[in-house]
Amino acid sequence: MIRITELRLPLNHAEDALRPAVVARLGLQDAELAAFTVFRRGYDARKKRDIWLVYTVDCELAPGVDQAALLARFAVDHHIRPTPDTGYHFLAQIGKDGGDFTGPRPVVVGFGPCGIFAALILAQMGLRPIVLERGKQVRERTQDTWGLWREQRLTPESNVQFGEGGAGTFSDGKLYSQISDPRHLTRKVLTEFVKAGAPEEILYVSKPHIGTFRLVSMVIKIRAEIERLGGEIRFQQKVTDLLIEDGAVRGVQLESGEQIDTRHVVLALGHSARDTFTMLHARGVFMEAKPFAIGYRIEHPQSIIDAARFGPNAKHPLLGAADYKLVHHAANGRAVYSFCMCPGGTVVAATSEPERVVTNGMSQYSRNERNANAGIVVNISPEDYRQDGKRDGSPVSPLDGMAFQRFWESRAYELGGGGYLAPASLVGDFVKRQKSAALGSVEPSYKPGVTLVDLQQKARGSLPDYCLDAIREAIPAFAKQIPGFDRADAVFTGVETRTSSPLRVTRGRDYQSLNVRGLFPAGEGAGYAGGIMSAGVDGIEVAEALAADLLNLPDAPVLKGKASKAGGQS
Repeated sequence: MIRITELRLPLNHAEDALRPAVVARLGLQDAELAAFTVFRRGYDARKKRDIWLVYTVDCELAPGVDQAALLARFAVDHHIRPTPDTGYHFLAQIGKDGGDFTGPRPVVVGFGPCGIFAALILAQMGLRPIVLERGKQVRERTQDTWGLWREQRLTPESNVQFGEGGAGTFSDGKLYSQISDPRHLTRKVLTEFVKAGAPEEILYVSKPHIGTFRLVSMVIKIRAEIERLGGEIRFQQKVTDLLIEDGAVRGVQLESGEQIDTRHVVLALGHSARDTFTMLHARGVFMEAKPFAIGYRIEHPQSIIDAARFGPNAKHPLLGAADYKLVHHAANGRAVYSFCMCPGGTVVAATSEPERVVTNGMSQYSRNERNANAGIVVNISPEDYRQDGKRDGSPVSPLDGMAFQRFWESRAYELGGGGYLAPASLVGDFVKRQKSAALGSVEPSYKPGVTLVDLQQKARGSLPDYCLDAIREAIPAFAKQIPGFDRADAVFTGVETRTSSPLRVTRGRDYQSLNVRGLFPAGEGAGYAGGIMSAGVDGIEVAEALAADLLNLPDAPVLKGKASKAGGQS
């Protein structure tokens, strides 16, 4: 087959216009094109009145048409090339449905996007993984999460952060990423999601998303498939100790006192598993401090984002609710940027610890809520959050970032007045450094609710001064890109502290911990992903590396990559 990239048609092109465009692009007669499929459809909205759809199309030539000659004719045209193989190829498959594998079973700790795909790949290879998830099954977890949002009742082991599906379940369900993907592993993730009930459009739209409600049912179906293939998934099973002997994993111990012997552990923790990070640090597992970002959630009417991005084409069904991606380099050296933008969504309470406030963004598949929201966050370095006060360049404790996050989350709880109410301010008042007296036309979506405060009060501010200064400077700069971004009644809700893990459980090229053999740090919590897609891909790669070690496959393709990469952005 032949792939055409960057095939451009007007936004409102006729339904039957694509085939003639493909035929013309290849210089063929219509009869010489047997069939074509759309691999990707995006859009170019740089000119709001003149938006173009941009297609990637795979073409099957009719019998008798010389594909080699056609490709030779377009040899210097990099937009016409052979269609790459995007199928997934297993390193090995043991028996059928896992029936023949009798060795020590691998253990996957955590059942978020990374753990789900690590377990699925291991099960599909016949290696019968045991999954240990500290939280509850997703439907029970959903009820507990609503308990916080509706009744101000936190369940520490069952919330936005912990439970089946991980933090990605209560998010926008974005299924795109910035990671390098030469093996097309994102295609494997998307294909499995479609098998589990996702709409087929996620296979070809440029910015696919699912939304929370659909993710819930999909996670349940993937769990059932893992179990059908011989995997075992155990909920409310918190790992409290890692058993290490002679520098290698020998098992895990659960809070119940049960011990599971194993030689291979996938550590697919979320970025909020603070007690587990503390345990691993105490056991001497190598980890290091890493940068992350903190800030607020900002809300505007979705209509102003649509108008700014799409102009008169706003609300076009092929465009949907508009998003944005913004960055500003402030005078104090800080980068301020938008994070996890949720078109037509809501701001949600995302804490996992008592008497702390954490915000995040979420939206459904329809993206039809009134407000747009995004994190407006500022980069934080390990030197910013080190607890020992040293400025001598010595290594920062990898646990210091958690202490820093906790401090500001506790401050937010205090400023909100308790009950998990979040501190908030109108953007206009924030820029003027004053307390808001009343809300305007933008109604904040955060539940349990917000308390209007001065987010910048002296000695009791909601973020470090350098963050406040950088965000205040960024707002008018962002308004130059999106008119109305600085509207006075837009709302800031705080605080957003868990943009990514504050530490990295460092691994080598074999995907194993630098100093504990058989331990495979993976996903967001370990510092190697950011968002559903990159976490899913990392889960696949780690499962492959584990299988290569378990089955003695030293030439496995996954081991030829760079396992130290940390990819993706929500």
